Amino acid sequence: MPASRLRSAALAFLSIALVGILAGCSSAVAQQQNSSATSLAPGQAAPRGGDLRVGVLTDLSPKTFLQIGTGALNGQVVANVFDTLIRYSRDDLTVEPALATHWQLAADGRSLALDLRPDVRYHDGRPFVSADVESSIKAYLSGPWTPQFKRTAAAITGFDTTDPHRVVLSFAHPLSNVFDLLDSAPIIDVNTLPELKAGKVFNGTGPFTFSSWQPNSSVRLVRNEHYWGGPANLDAITFTVIPDQQALYTRMRTGQIDATQDLNYHDQQLATSRYGFREVTFTGGESQEYVGINVTNPALSDVRLRQAIAYAIDRPRIINDVFRGSGYVVNLPWPKWSPAYFAQANQTYTRDLAKARQLVAAHGPIAEPIPLDYSTQGVDRVVAQIVQSNLADIGVPVVLSPNDQTQQAAKLIGGKFTGLWLLQHGFAQFTPSTLAVSAYPFNAAKNSSNFVDPAYAAAANAAWTTPDPASPAALGAYRQLDDVWLRDLFLVEIGIVFTKAALAPSVGNVDWDRRGQFHFVNTYLAHQGADD
Repeated sequence: MPASRLRSAALAFLSIALVGILAGCSSAVAQQQNSSATSLAPGQAAPRGGDLRVGVLTDLSPKTFLQIGTGALNGQVVANVFDTLIRYSRDDLTVEPALATHWQLAADGRSLALDLRPDVRYHDGRPFVSADVESSIKAYLSGPWTPQFKRTAAAITGFDTTDPHRVVLSFAHPLSNVFDLLDSAPIIDVNTLPELKAGKVFNGTGPFTFSSWQPNSSVRLVRNEHYWGGPANLDAITFTVIPDQQALYTRMRTGQIDATQDLNYHDQQLATSRYGFREVTFTGGESQEYVGINVTNPALSDVRLRQAIAYAIDRPRIINDVFRGSGYVVNLPWPKWSPAYFAQANQTYTRDLAKARQLVAAHGPIAEPIPLDYSTQGVDRVVAQIVQSNLADIGVPVVLSPNDQTQQAAKLIGGKFTGLWLLQHGFAQFTPSTLAVSAYPFNAAKNSSNFVDPAYAAAANAAWTTPDPASPAALGAYRQLDDVWLRDLFLVEIGIVFTKAALAPSVGNVDWDRRGQFHFVNTYLAHQGADD
C-alpha cells in the first residue's frame, strides 16, 4: 500500500454512514471550489500576474507567530511563505506530500521515516536538508510562542539526520496525531530565527517570499520564482489590516479588497447573495463556538450550575441568527465527518428552562454577577448578549467583560478567565486525540478552565498513544472523553461554525488548509475583459 494512503486505510473500517458523509463533503468541496473560481476554458492556462489584495482584521504578531488561532495574519504568512512536511487533504485525514515525498510509520508506532524533496531551497538560496526538520521542530518548542502542538512535538525524542534527504523521527510512545503536527508546524530557517522572532526576516521555502511589513497597515509577499512546486501565478499578495469589520465590508464593496475571510456572517451573506462576490466554504476547516467555564470560580465549581448553563443556552438562535445558519448545533466538539462524531450524544443538552431553573434552585442563589469575557473583534459581542439573556432567564446574573483579541488570547493561554468566556476553538478537525492533548480549552495536562481529573487525563493519553486513530481502542477512548465533557461541563459547546471567504469575481482557484488559512500558490486574477 502506498505510504500516502496509510491514514486512509486506518479509517476504512468506519461505518457506511460515515463514508457517505465523507463523500458528501468531497462533493461539497468540489462545488465550493468551482463556484469560487473564475471559469477557464478547457486547456486554458491560468492568467499570470497581478497583486491580490486581501483584507484581514489582525496585524502580524511575531511573538505568537506559531500559535494557531491567535493571529489570522500570522497564519496567512505561515501558509504562503513557509512549507510543512506534509499536507492533509481538505476532505479527510489523508496525508499528502509537501516537503516530504514518502513516509513510513514503524509497526509499533514508535518512529516515522520521511523522505525529503532534494530540490528545495530557502528563499535566501540555502538548500533545505534533513537537519532543518530537527532544528524547526526544536525551534517550534523553544518559544517565545506557545504552540498548541507543543506536547506532541515534545514527545519526539530522536532525530536521525544522517542522510540530508531523509529524516527518522523517534517517539517516546506511539503518537496517533504526529501527522497533525507535521501538517501544522512550518519548516523555518534556524539561521535567521532571532530575526523571525523580531519580525524582521521570514526565510521560508514556500511559494511567496516576504517583502515588507508596515505595522498596523499591511504585509506584502512576492512570488518565489524558484519555488520547488513551480512559480505561483500571482506577482504578489498584499494583506491590508482593517480592524473594523464594517470598514472591511465597505472596502470590499468598493473594490479595494479582492478577498477576505473576516466579514461578519450578515455581511458575508449580503456580499455573496446580492453584490456578486463569490463564496468559498472552508470545508475541513470548521471551528466550534463555545462557552468556557473556570471551574475554580466558587459559583461555577458546582457542576449543577454548569449543567444549568448547558440547558439554558439557546444554541439554534445563535447558529441561525448570528452565524446565519452557517453551521449546526452540537453538545460535543466533533464535526459530522470526524471518526469521533456521535450524533445521539449531541441531544444531551437542549434548551430546557425548567430543568435549568431547578438546577439553579438546588445550587442556591448567585451572590455576585459572573463575568463573561468576549472578544470585541468579530461576532462574539452579539453571542455574549444572547448568552447573558439566556442565563438571566434562569436567574444567573452575568456581567459582560469585553477584551481585544490579544487580551482574550492571553487570558485563554494563561487560564486567566475568572468566570465564563466566549471563543471559537479548532483542532476537532484533526485526529481526535489532538483536541485533548493540544487545544488550550481541552488540554488534559493544563487547560484554560483549570479543570483537573485523572480519568480525563487517562482517556486523553489512551487516545493519544493508540497508534491507529480509528481502531476500536481509539474510539473507546473518544467515548470516554465525551463522557467527561458531558458530565463535568468545564466548557459548553454551542455549535460547529463554517469558515467562509468572500472573493471578487476576478479571483480564481483559491485553496485552503484544515486550519482555515488561504493558500494562494495556484490562485490567479482574471485580466480585465477576460471571460468569466
